[in-house]
Amino acid sequence: MTFMKTKIFYSGFFALVTAAFLMFSCSKSNSYNSSNPPASTASVSIKNMAFNPLSLSISTGTTVTWENNDTTAHTVTADDGSFNSGTIAVGARFTRAFSTTGTFAYHCTLHPEMTGTVVVAKMPAGGY
Repeated sequence: MTFMKTKIFYSGFFALVTAAFLMFSCSKSNSYNSSNPPASTASVSIKNMAFNPLSLSISTGTTVTWENNDTTAHTVTADDGSFNSGTIAVGARFTRAFSTTGTFAYHCTLHPEMTGTVVVAKMPAGGY
């Protein structure tokens, strides 16, 4: 009878230790800190011969993706020449990270009436 009580005791003890281990090892941890802010993204849709939104306000460090949802090819070309996507086929994307502040006007070289603006402001101290 003692052997059976010992076996039950150790079985229960093992189950308790296993449950405690799983609870602590599976807990979520947040590795975010103010010196390592999360990456920021924004998007612009190209559709119906227009950029949407027409003007986009972002913080430094943000990556913007333009996606061509139109029925024809387009470009995303900075008026000051600082970036140029080349031809973006239907369904394709162009991505650019903005690391400096300023207002970046852009247009489609294939359809000059299509224009847009990205306004980049400095990220506030302490991140988001």
